[in-house]
Amino acid sequence: MTLGRRTLLKGMAVVGAAGAASALPTEASASERPHVKGDDVGMLYDTTLCIGCRACVTKCKEANDLPANRSADGIYDAPERLDGTTKNVIQVAQLGGDKWSFMKAQCMHCADPACVSVCMAGALHRTAGGIVAYEASTCVGCRYCQVGCPFDVPKFEWSKALPRIVKCELCRHRADPKKTGALAVANPACCEACPREAVVFGTMSQLKGVAKARQAAHPERYAAKVYGEHDGGGTHVLYLTAKDVTFEALGLPELGDESPAAPAEHVQHGMYKWFALPTLLYGTLAYTIVKNKKKQAASGGHHGEET
Repeated sequence: MTLGRRTLLKGMAVVGAAGAASALPTEASASERPHVKGDDVGMLYDTTLCIGCRACVTKCKEANDLPANRSADGIYDAPERLDGTTKNVIQVAQLGGDKWSFMKAQCMHCADPACVSVCMAGALHRTAGGIVAYEASTCVGCRYCQVGCPFDVPKFEWSKALPRIVKCELCRHRADPKKTGALAVANPACCEACPREAVVFGTMSQLKGVAKARQAAHPERYAAKVYGEHDGGGTHVLYLTAKDVTFEALGLPELGDESPAAPAEHVQHGMYKWFALPTLLYGTLAYTIVKNKKKQAASGGHHGEET
């Protein structure tokens, strides 16, 4: 026996309504936003100290068992951007004329990550130390994280039969299981490899202290702002730039102090408050079913209804 259209639509309505009810968020989850804590871990990148050696890129690939991105002549490992085999990359930002700056790109480990907010399966989540971690075993491959991230970080392994999302996880796999907190997290490979301390690892309190100290020691060199301190709700990767180079010119988005996840969730939660959206959706569906039933009755037939 095949299901008739009316039976199928009724079943869809019941399942959909139950799903909407179970997914209804609470006011607490909508109003409480995560923030950067002083004992969280993170990185500070200083564009004025980077010499573009890309030792951080090579070391990252070694530490994460990622294949090289070969240059045209096959000699150099020269990735140009983040991709399915690159979690960390040094790029050259063209600033106009003969001016340019190096720029390190990787996951920003946001305090209130948009990628985590949109991940339906919980494959992306924040650890206790502030790292935005990824669990391939629960990922459904929807790639919503790619759309949600304001920094365009998560990348998909298009070339694999069982693809994963690829992004920096601050080398959390190198952590010491015998330690807790910030002490458990090993120095990330990129920070370990940098010969100039252009990228350094530590707790967020330490990193903010280092950033402020560098600015105070060389006010003629640095822009006054530390990117990531408040941008997008705060990030666990901070940036220092030269006084005459804007963060936007480096490719970092201009964000307010609120996480991009917050307004999106406010809209979503508003739609589901008091079942407003489900009521409208299933009310429209019921109206359509009744209207079609009347048309069938008026025509004296039951076209399309199978039992």
